[in-house]
Amino acid sequence: MKAPVSDKILAVASGLFFREGIRTVGIDRIIQEADIAKATFYRHFPSKEDLVLAYLNDRHARVMEGLEEVLAACPDARRRIEVIFARLHEKAENPEFRGCAFALAVAEHGSSDRIVGLARMHKQAVADLLRRIVGDPAIGGHLALLYDGALARRAVTGNAQPMLDARNSALFLLDAAQAQVI
Repeated sequence: MKAPVSDKILAVASGLFFREGIRTVGIDRIIQEADIAKATFYRHFPSKEDLVLAYLNDRHARVMEGLEEVLAACPDARRRIEVIFARLHEKAENPEFRGCAFALAVAEHGSSDRIVGLARMHKQAVADLLRRIVGDPAIGGHLALLYDGALARRAVTGNAQPMLDARNSALFLLDAAQAQVI
């Protein structure tokens, strides 16, 4: 079965946006690589901002689905944190990985309330999930900072090591918090 045209456009745009940046990729290039007519593009996405929002919504859904899979598969908080950061490290080892798509989108389109709002919602959802894992709002907030910081360092350094450093810090923090409770 053939994928809908909007899915094809979104797939092409997503790859280009993540590899090259949103601003550098023009609509004409997306149209060319998707092999569609300009009118077809605009029928599905009335503006580039609408396409960027679809891209970010898709990334949000995939990230949250992956995180929820970890929660379902892993029995305890420590193992969940290990797996989350291991998966982040695996993604970050890809040479085309540029960091957090949401932070990059805000850096490029910070004047768009819709894009900034969606990025904030995503960051809050990830932080809430991490808080849920550890059952402590403060520790979960610290884990969210480690997660976001690792993504930012990867974007700057081009190296996946920050994901492992963040994992180690997260586990240390989790162990220290649990030691105080017992």
